[in-house]
Amino acid sequence: MNQDDARERIDRLRLEIEEHNRLYYIENNPSITDYDYDLLLGELDSLEKQFPQFASPDSPTKRIGSDLTREFRQVVHSSPMLSLGNTYNEEELRDFDKRVGKQIKESYNYVCELKYDGASISLTYRNGLLSSAVTRGDGLRGDDVTINVKTIRSIPLRINGINIPDEFVIRGEIYIPRPGFGMMNEQREKDGDDPFANPRNAAAGTLKLQDPRVVATRPLDCFVYYLLGNQLPSDNHYENMTEARKWGFKVPQEMRLCNDIDEVIDYATFWDKKRKELPYDIDGIVVKINSLMQQQVLGFTAKSPRWAIAYKFKAERSTTRLISVSFQVGRTGSVTPVANLEPVQLAGTIVKRASLHNADQIRLLDLHEDDIVYIEKGGEIIPKIVGIDISKRKETSREIRFISICPECGTTLVREESEANHYCPNVTGCPTQIKERIEHFISRRAMNIDGLGEETTDLLYRHQLVTNVADLYELSPEDLLPLERLGERSANNIIESIKRSIDTPFPRVLFALGIRHVGETVAKTLAHHFGSIDRIIESSHGELISIHEIGEKIAGSIKEYFSDPENIHMINRLRQSGISFAMDTEKKRSGEQLLNKIIVISGVFERYSREEYRSIVEECGGKVSGSISSRTSFVLAGENVGPSKRKKAEDMGIPLVTETEFLKLINKL
Repeated sequence: MNQDDARERIDRLRLEIEEHNRLYYIENNPSITDYDYDLLLGELDSLEKQFPQFASPDSPTKRIGSDLTREFRQVVHSSPMLSLGNTYNEEELRDFDKRVGKQIKESYNYVCELKYDGASISLTYRNGLLSSAVTRGDGLRGDDVTINVKTIRSIPLRINGINIPDEFVIRGEIYIPRPGFGMMNEQREKDGDDPFANPRNAAAGTLKLQDPRVVATRPLDCFVYYLLGNQLPSDNHYENMTEARKWGFKVPQEMRLCNDIDEVIDYATFWDKKRKELPYDIDGIVVKINSLMQQQVLGFTAKSPRWAIAYKFKAERSTTRLISVSFQVGRTGSVTPVANLEPVQLAGTIVKRASLHNADQIRLLDLHEDDIVYIEKGGEIIPKIVGIDISKRKETSREIRFISICPECGTTLVREESEANHYCPNVTGCPTQIKERIEHFISRRAMNIDGLGEETTDLLYRHQLVTNVADLYELSPEDLLPLERLGERSANNIIESIKRSIDTPFPRVLFALGIRHVGETVAKTLAHHFGSIDRIIESSHGELISIHEIGEKIAGSIKEYFSDPENIHMINRLRQSGISFAMDTEKKRSGEQLLNKIIVISGVFERYSREEYRSIVEECGGKVSGSISSRTSFVLAGENVGPSKRKKAEDMGIPLVTETEFLKLINKL
């Protein structure tokens, strides 16, 4: 390669890698595998060494990607959070061992750990209390996400034990277990939201949410893997992590002490085969020198420690033929392309379909009919097409194009500038949207109507018995008896369940309507803020966006929904059936003592987190404020209440209620 070609390739690689950095760290939406990314970075590193005249201080090989955002306060790490060097084969592991042996002239051993596929976090503890939680960021600075991390139950707010330093940092990986991820995605799809691509994206995205209450609803977990500080219990890593486990941290049982590189390779081989049996995702193992003194001797490069290395498993990949692309319509009208594939074995399952997400993804892949495609499982969960074998493409093969009309009703699709998806705007006439909305309405977390599954809903729609959710409340057993597969008992049970649903609380009724972008949390916020659906209908766009959690997109969707006369007519029919569209102020709520009270929450608590106490206050009819004023009823005070809040409360004569006193007040103790 001559200099001109090298310069061109280096420039192109830098642009490509920076774009992948942005997708991975900022968007939490990587478009290539770790293996392919490392190949690009390795090629760039090799070219820069071969042609040093083209080296640049801002090259991706000289720095670490960033997940910094503008929404969170940035904090400088007490010790940089560097990335690890990667290897993909046994030979490279042995080369690492040889490099270690050349620098350390005495005996040494290794600690092997699983490499968890999540979001890195650095936790600082002072005097036994969690002081801060900071994301990896650019390695030098990260985002302070303490308020969100405190919602994760596996991260102790307070630790107890012996040999605990006055101040220390412990680092770990926040992740979402596969079962929780599956349930979370299932609920997102019911809510009309796009499913997360994999648990890693979901964990990283959740950490950056602005509302801790939403974070608390997600199944985040955390493993810790490294202890830093000046007064550590031991001078070796393995014993430090063993002590950390005694303090209450979640230290993985799979951590192993290995005497030599052969034992390390045995460990890697074992988990490469067994990783699918774990309830969470891993993408390799991490190998560390055990002695902290030897770690110091080995030191660091500009990007990574010389005393540790990551051995990454190759993602399982298969090739198969693309049969066709079909287009599915959801309850909110969103159209999702799905690749139909020749069945192929992948990661222990037979794969026949793969999501293509949207029109942009089809265009980026440059999909053609009958293409031979490479498929992988994103996060070992969701099959996805990651590339095309162009060499096997037929000359006559035609390009796959995104459809322009709805496959269910023939309506011209629309795509808003700020959105990635196309939508069918025929909300009231598209059969699939209608059936999906009915299924959402009757679902367990909405109106909870038993006996009406997907097949029965389709049956009712085909016989034109239910074309609108309000029709459900006009059904009789006699309407159902003539239908196939429905006997007298089933028909009576369905009607009884429909009648019971009339008593569903207003927040769930609002969620059941299926307003685009209005999930359970937003529905609850709207219901408590306005008190009734009439107040929501009358509200202005400005009033909506002034509410915490409600942005332009949600507000626009709400106004659009209630401006449709057919939706108003349906709501009025539901009212006539007895369904309440207002908060029930007559029924006693638990903790009625908090009605109309304004409470400030401050300090650290033992039984519940601050975010959980916020939810408890709201459930009991109270309101939570972030600042003390003359309207404040009392301060719910945990340990380490902010000095300024304590002084202001005392000066204004506002009571400080302890955690125990508060729980007794609301009859929870």
